[in-house]
Amino acid sequence: MYVKRYGTGEEIYFGLHGWSGDHRTFAPLAARMPASASLYSADLPGCGQSPALSNLTVDSVTDEIVKAVLVAVPPGKQVTLIGNCSGAILGLLAAGRIEERVRRLVLIDPFAYWPWYFRVFVAKSFGRYAYRTTFANPFGRWLTNQSLRAHRTVETDLTNSFGEIDHDVAQRYLALLAEVGGIERFAGLRRVPIEIVYGERTFGAVKKSVGMWQKIWPQSRARVLAGAGHLPIMEATEALSEIVFANSGDGGGDEARSFADAQSFAATTEPAVTATTGQQARESEA
Repeated sequence: MYVKRYGTGEEIYFGLHGWSGDHRTFAPLAARMPASASLYSADLPGCGQSPALSNLTVDSVTDEIVKAVLVAVPPGKQVTLIGNCSGAILGLLAAGRIEERVRRLVLIDPFAYWPWYFRVFVAKSFGRYAYRTTFANPFGRWLTNQSLRAHRTVETDLTNSFGEIDHDVAQRYLALLAEVGGIERFAGLRRVPIEIVYGERTFGAVKKSVGMWQKIWPQSRARVLAGAGHLPIMEATEALSEIVFANSGDGGGDEARSFADAQSFAATTEPAVTATTGQQARESEA
């Protein structure tokens, strides 16, 4: 995997981009990080400057991430893993393998389940056509971005990055993420402090996911970014950077936080979102 390093500080951060992204996703945060930090930003296999794997699976991608993180983190040091959107899921998979090396997890706009509108794009009979019409076609991208304007700021574009990617790889990632399964597989990550950060205007499915995540992680803390949509890194850069780099350079910070202190995160979280069914569920995901 191609990994770009920003900064030379001793505090290690490692970023995993989301669907259709690449290492440039984290450039806005890199511009605001403290001198005490180093931010490593990866291109997932088949994305950006990383070559595609011959067999793109959940395990093969997780293997590559774990190897890249261990190369970046010096012996005896720990890392703050940052996952953006679907990159959060991949970060959790990696964290499960190297939990003792993970200082903290920052999950940005993470889905806890696969909404119906993503499943459309991997349906066997219709998925390829639906995906190509929506994301591989310039007019389809423009129309999709316009229809999602409630979930972004005026300055951002939710589909622009699809203009320069390998669409076969992108569609495979969508199917791959659907294969991860339920979030219960991540319930064991209770030692690690976890920040769940999401935009005020993001998708209903992400907001619903916050409560689901907090049920499995008592130590997690949720933060909502005012005015931001589904792209907080671009839409609320300053506020997000303060959360991501909190305690950087203080000689330990979150790494030294006890489990009891981590549990106290829950006192300041947003209330859990109640699951709905049928038409109400479909409306809540929009």
